[in-house]
Amino acid sequence: MREICSQAKVNLSAINYHFGDKESLYIATIQLAHQSRTEKYPLPEWDEKTPTATKLRGFITTLILRMVGVGEDDRWQTELIFREVTQPTAACESLVADYFRPNMNCLLEILGEVLPAETPQHQRLQTAFSIVGQCLFYRTTAHTISMMVSPEEQQQHYRTEQLANHITTLTLASLGMSDTIQTQTSEPNESQQNVSRNLT
Repeated sequence: MREICSQAKVNLSAINYHFGDKESLYIATIQLAHQSRTEKYPLPEWDEKTPTATKLRGFITTLILRMVGVGEDDRWQTELIFREVTQPTAACESLVADYFRPNMNCLLEILGEVLPAETPQHQRLQTAFSIVGQCLFYRTTAHTISMMVSPEEQQQHYRTEQLANHITTLTLASLGMSDTIQTQTSEPNESQQNVSRNLT
């Protein structure tokens, strides 16, 4: 705490004054980290005419960007959130309530457009978790992927939009839906390049 206050150029008592205790400061830091990811990469806006595949692809693209497609300036946010998820503390309850559950409800709503009405809730959740797991793979195994896939291949086939297209197509196919996707031939934008850079 002394090191934190020294770098922040505040008195040690400021922590108790503003946050109450050390744990509350940590929870506030976790919340700020996830809020920053959400604000930087918000979910697209859809209307009632938006195709389900478009919604699903947009959701997956956003999720990948929040997990992987970050710059050096805010890498600490994803690393802190990932550590909290894998080694949860009391802060994880706040993450689940304020961020993870609302996002999961959004994904379940999208899946509800393609899943049979009689699909039980546990299967709906398992399908949603499988989608999140595919995105999370590129966050947790980035270094390993860089040893298996050449930089040229990463730049050509592992950009944000391409990964989102792959996961979307695979998911829809598993649900009995086809999804025609045109091959991306344009130059990658900054967000797309970020994923490739973070896999190297």
